[in-house]
Amino acid sequence: MWTSGRMSNAKNLLGLGVSLYFWGLMDLTTTVLSESARPLTEGQENNLSDKLHQRMKRSWVWNQFFVLEEYTGTDPLYVGKLHSDMDRGDGSIKYILSGEGAGVVFTIDDTTGDIHAIQRLDREERSQYTLRAQALDRRTGRPMEPESEFIIKIQDINDNEPKFLDGPYVASVPEMSPVGTSVIQVTATDADDPTYGNSARVVYSILQGQPYFSVDSRTGLIRTALMNMDREAKEYYEVIIQAKDMGGQLGGLAGTTTVNITLSDVNDNPPRFPQKHYQMSVLESAPISSTVGRVVAKDLDEGINAEMKYSLVDGDGLDVFDINTDPNYQVGIITVRKPLSFESKKSYTLKVEGANPHLEMRFLNLGPFRDTTTVHISVEDVDEPPVFEPSFYFVEVPEDVEIGTTIQIISAKDPDVTNNSIRYSIDRSSDPGRFFYVDITSGALMTARPLDREDISWHNITVLAMELNNPSQVGSVSVTVKVLDVNDNAPEFARFYEAFVCENAKAGQLIQTVSAIDRDDPQEGQHFYYNLAPEAANNPNFTLRDNQDNTAWILTRRSGFRQHEQNTFYLPILISDNGRPVLSSTGTLTVHVCSCDDDGMVMSCNVEAYVLPVNLSRGALIAILACIFVLLVLVLLILSMRRQRKQPYIIDEEENIHENIVRYDDEGGGEEDTEAFDIAAMWNPREAQLAVKNRQDMLPEIESLSRYVPQACVMDNNVHSYVLAKLYEADMDLWAPPFDSLQTYMFEGNGSVAESLSSLQSVTTDSDQSYDYLTDWGPRFKKLAEMYGATDSSGALW
Repeated sequence: MWTSGRMSNAKNLLGLGVSLYFWGLMDLTTTVLSESARPLTEGQENNLSDKLHQRMKRSWVWNQFFVLEEYTGTDPLYVGKLHSDMDRGDGSIKYILSGEGAGVVFTIDDTTGDIHAIQRLDREERSQYTLRAQALDRRTGRPMEPESEFIIKIQDINDNEPKFLDGPYVASVPEMSPVGTSVIQVTATDADDPTYGNSARVVYSILQGQPYFSVDSRTGLIRTALMNMDREAKEYYEVIIQAKDMGGQLGGLAGTTTVNITLSDVNDNPPRFPQKHYQMSVLESAPISSTVGRVVAKDLDEGINAEMKYSLVDGDGLDVFDINTDPNYQVGIITVRKPLSFESKKSYTLKVEGANPHLEMRFLNLGPFRDTTTVHISVEDVDEPPVFEPSFYFVEVPEDVEIGTTIQIISAKDPDVTNNSIRYSIDRSSDPGRFFYVDITSGALMTARPLDREDISWHNITVLAMELNNPSQVGSVSVTVKVLDVNDNAPEFARFYEAFVCENAKAGQLIQTVSAIDRDDPQEGQHFYYNLAPEAANNPNFTLRDNQDNTAWILTRRSGFRQHEQNTFYLPILISDNGRPVLSSTGTLTVHVCSCDDDGMVMSCNVEAYVLPVNLSRGALIAILACIFVLLVLVLLILSMRRQRKQPYIIDEEENIHENIVRYDDEGGGEEDTEAFDIAAMWNPREAQLAVKNRQDMLPEIESLSRYVPQACVMDNNVHSYVLAKLYEADMDLWAPPFDSLQTYMFEGNGSVAESLSSLQSVTTDSDQSYDYLTDWGPRFKKLAEMYGATDSSGALW
């Protein structure tokens, strides 16, 4: 029988003994003991081994060994003792230990069976070891007992403090939460054996964070401990939790962790405007949707709880202004909704409301979550450009309208209080052909050139209106002019027509179908009428038939055409339209006589054999024409040489020592007014007269006007029409100077305020002459009055 025990040992801290018993069948033990008293033969040994293997019904029971962890002594720690009943103490039994930690952690005295631990044991690293024990005959080495297992368990001591493996913790709880609201649960773990003593029994407590929070000592659940905690007063809290083992008793080990708690925001603060009155200003020229100003309502909350919705709730500008909420900065942006006018209304008053759209019912008792403020907006005056009424013009004008005819009165006014005078003009980029002219003061739009619908049927011009006192203020309006059609184009052949008739043609044979075109576009459509011209009404060769579909047939009137008699006929055809008035034109149809075969196919239309002599070829005819051309060139050359010999002798200007004569007695058209008179005219007066006579630019423009204009027409209201007509006439004159000039004509003489200014009627002497009347002539003669007016002795003007 195996026996093992753990005897008292001074080295053992607890001095506990544990016996390990092994039970077996008594008959087998007796047999084994009796047989072991005497030597066995080899056969007997094998027979004993067979008996041992066959008798497996024996049961083995081993008690456990216990040993304390964390032994810190210098000598090996005694664990226990193995002993066999066969051991008589003479050393014949040899004990062997195998399994987990054998020889490394645990050793056995093979004679006595004492087991010792030779290393420091840690239950948290390994709580038990499984080993096998065997007793052998020291002399023969055969087993004296069957091998069996036993367990050595490491007994726990409180050598590990509680630890928070998930710390530090981060948590949040809504502000204003009631007392006892759960925040977070913390958990500490202890590596000691929870089944042995109180080493792993943990108790929680709060070291920092009171009186705001509390912790459940058993579960580690943290709760709020103070009511009405306000995030706006304090938002962050640092709570320190302690976990202590041994049930919190004195001598227990402890561990701590930190819990960072944040108070999350709730909508417990209503918005408030820091200003109850706002003063803003905006220019009356501010465009639609432009910003006037900003208002802001302060809210101590954050996030969604601080969102604001602004609106206009009252005031006299609800339809003129609008307010939008900026979601990024939670401000109200006041914008222009309709055009402003300083002249119509100079100021507005608005009542603006700011409210929280997201409310919490439990905080409604804290007050209305909305606030109002008053905004005063002043409209500032700006110098605005002239405004046209209406804003668009559509004019229909017949294309035969006379030059200078007023087709529309363009009207604009200054919207400002000053109501400045307006001056009108045409944007020349919209009227590059200069077909129109607008009166600078009245805004009368007139034609300046003939209109032609067939050339340009639509004109889109822009009329400008400029303030007289501020030329930078310019308004514009679009004027669409539709040119109406007038029957001013006669119909004509659609193309050049050339017909052929065979010599063997019969009377009434169709030789050509003609059609016409007309550039006009009458409303009732085009319809043409065809007839032979009066001079060909009784043409014996051809006749015409009007098909009444804008085409006509040309038919032969006889037969028997001969090339040698007449190879070409010219048939004038009169084409008329259906316009009012009726216009017509004459087109000529050329008809060639050709020789044809029996089927009517043209063979030849050449009449050379009939018109040339038999002995005169085409080459000879060309040579004769070339000789005639050479003779004409020689004659022209001779005439040119004669004319050059008649040219006057002109002295070079550089050698001219005479003074030039300059005429100043009229107004010219431009640069050549100041050109010196050609001194060569002194050498040949006849040529000089011819040169002066042929110079178109030397004739004064005023003389040209006076030649055609009666004196009574000068003061006529239709002066614009006349000037525009003369301007167009000058533009069309190919011999006029190629430049523009601006001339101002002021009336002087008997009909003017200044009467006659001619020096011929002035006094010829330097006697005393009074110029006091100059002061009565107005501001135009102010400077002249100051120069010639009489002064008294004190220097004052009389």
